[in-house]
Amino acid sequence: MTTSLGPIDLPDWAWERAEVREALRARDVGAVFRHVQQYAGVSQGRIAMAVGMTQARVNEIVNGRREVSRLDVYERIADGLRMPDDARHLLGLAASREKRTGGPAFDLSAFPEVVRVYQAQRSAAAEIRQQAREAEELDVLAVRGLGLIGLNDSLLRACLPRDQGGKGLRVRVALLDPESPALARRAAEIGESAESLASGVRLAETRLLELADVCDISVWRYRMLPTWRVIRCDATIFVGAFDAGWEGHESATYKVMATPHGPLYRGFRRMFEAILDGAEQTV
Repeated sequence: MTTSLGPIDLPDWAWERAEVREALRARDVGAVFRHVQQYAGVSQGRIAMAVGMTQARVNEIVNGRREVSRLDVYERIADGLRMPDDARHLLGLAASREKRTGGPAFDLSAFPEVVRVYQAQRSAAAEIRQQAREAEELDVLAVRGLGLIGLNDSLLRACLPRDQGGKGLRVRVALLDPESPALARRAAEIGESAESLASGVRLAETRLLELADVCDISVWRYRMLPTWRVIRCDATIFVGAFDAGWEGHESATYKVMATPHGPLYRGFRRMFEAILDGAEQTV
């Protein structure tokens, strides 16, 4: 059967919904089709044309009278619904044919909380800014934070209110204590002098103090060796890693969303709160 109308395009956020990801992991194609109807606003007949089935067969699957078990059928469904690679992986499939040769390969966690994996922060920048503009709470765990929030052209600065009439926003920023032994160790890891790195932290603190009139901001100094780079926008966390030889923005960036039973979002949020408990507030 031909797919004369071509694949169906769902919005990216639909594939990130917890219920969609659970259906993919369970290989519950009936539930996947129902979500496609809901989020794409298409009929069973349209789904049938996209995935190379009859409408009667799609109806049987949707209503639980028939199951899908053949790999080639799963592939046809994934192609017809234009599933992103993370959705394909949850269904047990390889990356899309267009991406099997050339281009970057992305790791994928088995946790349904991880809704997207970016090669580096620059790939996630537009998504992070969008989330930050809509957030009521913004938490940042960084080393010096200049590239994230400290400078006018940093990732998050333009997302913050610019005057006292702006929205109510709580911002908490945790930076590495410029006087801690951990800062000297981190500086050595990235081939920078401790004095330069410490100066960057102090500059970020000064620039963040300027935001006190337009949002509820607090800045903290922690003293442990940095491991995780965290940006939390309400119920979404973007997380990367610090390691010897690379900066945090060069790390793969994971988009983690809160789910009812998932450990990752809760774990990173608990870690951030624990770091603040042992930190010194400077702003």
